[in-house]
Amino acid sequence: MTTNAPRPEVLRYTAFSSSPEGGNPAGVVLDATALSDGDMLAVAAELGYSESAFLTAPPEGLEGPEGRTFRIRYFSPKAEVPFCGHATVATALALAERIGPGELVFATPAGTVPVSVAEEDGTLRATLTSVEPHVDEVSDADLAEALAALDWPAGDLDPAFPPRVAFAGARHLVLAAATRARLAELAYDFARLEALMHRLDLTTVQLVWRESATVFHVRDPFPVGGVVEDPATGAAAAAFGAYARDLGLVPEDAVLTLHQGEDLGRPGELTVTLRPGDPRVRVAGTGARIG
Repeated sequence: MTTNAPRPEVLRYTAFSSSPEGGNPAGVVLDATALSDGDMLAVAAELGYSESAFLTAPPEGLEGPEGRTFRIRYFSPKAEVPFCGHATVATALALAERIGPGELVFATPAGTVPVSVAEEDGTLRATLTSVEPHVDEVSDADLAEALAALDWPAGDLDPAFPPRVAFAGARHLVLAAATRARLAELAYDFARLEALMHRLDLTTVQLVWRESATVFHVRDPFPVGGVVEDPATGAAAAAFGAYARDLGLVPEDAVLTLHQGEDLGRPGELTVTLRPGDPRVRVAGTGARIG
């Protein structure tokens, strides 16, 4: 703390699982008014989760229900990130437990992100709506470097899923494995992948394997955040939804199920919804308080 103000309460929630042992843990500070950037980074580093979220008063002009609009910032143990889906879901669920389900609006560094929290059979479920996404090509040289860092032969890629960089609040390199076994074997060169990701301004690498028309298994190396792997990645799920729709791999009107964290022993489930006529992507999941 850089001031004499009391240390704010740091909550711990997991997102995309109803069990504290599943999904992706996040730190949540519901009132970070007294914290400097350095304080927020220190809290995130102390927690050691892939990201933590910090709320302050909303910026002037942010529209939304009274008392339910906020500015939100996200810090990994190493740096601030522009958007984090699982920490957004965790924060929305923490707020809903205190002020009730309903609509929330967050001003993120990437843009405005609405979140709707509803109670379903006694369980709170949050649905975020991404900023407008886009999908970009990746050069052959950058793809070769990514595969070398991952130690993935090019022949292990699924040719039906061309590599791309997808954005829905943060940039993610999407690579599809041809088999579930390829996805399960993840032992990469941390420093080499981190260097490439910094150069390309990537938040994670979204590794994916298609189980069926609408069911996918995903993993997300996250060396730029100081974490080997992210257990459940809402921002990457949103980016993947935009990618799959942009390349015509799924219908414009689709509900996708992404399973993540199984290989880490922290299983989680993310629901990705695409709507015709709306370029934004919706990502939904449950959560639970830790401790």
